[in-house]
Amino acid sequence: MGQKTPYKRLEKLPPIRGKVETIRILRQTNKSTAALAELKGIAKTIPNQAMLINAIVLQEAKDSSEIENIITTQDELYKALSTNKTNISPEAKEVVNYRKAIFYGFDLIKKQGFIKVNDIVTIQQLLVDNTAGIRNVPGTVLRNDLTGEVVYTPPQDKHEIIDLLSNFIIHFNQQDDLSPLINLAIFHFQFESIHPFYDGNGRTGRILNILYLIINDLIDVPILYLSSYIIQHKAEYYRLLNKTNKKGEWEEWILFMLKAIESTSKKTIIKITEVKNLLETTILKVKKEAPKIYRKELIEILFEQPYSKIEFVVNKLGVERKAASRYLKQLVNIGILESQKVGRETLFINIELIRILKQSNY
Repeated sequence: MGQKTPYKRLEKLPPIRGKVETIRILRQTNKSTAALAELKGIAKTIPNQAMLINAIVLQEAKDSSEIENIITTQDELYKALSTNKTNISPEAKEVVNYRKAIFYGFDLIKKQGFIKVNDIVTIQQLLVDNTAGIRNVPGTVLRNDLTGEVVYTPPQDKHEIIDLLSNFIIHFNQQDDLSPLINLAIFHFQFESIHPFYDGNGRTGRILNILYLIINDLIDVPILYLSSYIIQHKAEYYRLLNKTNKKGEWEEWILFMLKAIESTSKKTIIKITEVKNLLETTILKVKKEAPKIYRKELIEILFEQPYSKIEFVVNKLGVERKAASRYLKQLVNIGILESQKVGRETLFINIELIRILKQSNY
């Protein structure tokens, strides 16, 4: 086991301007800002935003949890969300909690336009399903998984943690003339370094990223997530976090985060375009092969809930169960859905949409 790393006091925000606004950072900021603006524009072309949010949020919940070695499959997740099963795996439950925490944060931002320290605590509690709250017992250290060596000692004193969080939230909600994308990289570093909770810090920090983009009007809905990029570059992500902590050198870390935003924006644009094209071809196919049941709301359900069921159609369309069942069976007959029995329930799966969503982002 490695020796305990002495605690180096974490600096409050903001960092020295010259360290976070170099020529290289500004050049990359332009590229990342352009990619993000294109994503925001293309997202608006989807007629029903719920279709987009549901699909992409679940992918993010899966990826973000994977960074913490919480591994589950998309099929298991969709079944967990679509059925009344109570015996889902602990891993699937954690991912479902992550999705719940994102929606909670998104609703909060829509209502109040900013976020408080207590809101961060609530988001973390939804994630980990306990109320332990902010750390108040010293002893938390971050170790190398392979060697056991202590690589970082976060603030230990609860008063210091709260003081740092208060400083963090002031700057998080405040708009200045520094690019919000540079700020996002700074805030993500700061939150991960404060490490205010016993568990769920990484996932909470990644939810704060998306909320920050929405607060600053860089995107309208929670559809850009960096988790898949972090998985692909996990060793580099942790190396740069530690390097910035030890040396106070910001450039490489900020460039990493800016490149993550650019790359993920471009990949999300491709995914949204594929979903949009599939929506259009599905509408044409139903109009042609099952015109009597065609309703715009019916098709939207298949995209909002890729694993659908009779109850969803009844609630959305206001029809009887018999009619809802007939609609779904006809969609199975023309090859748009596949039916699958899960316990006592029958799920109707939008196979092509699932195929698109399962394509890896990395």
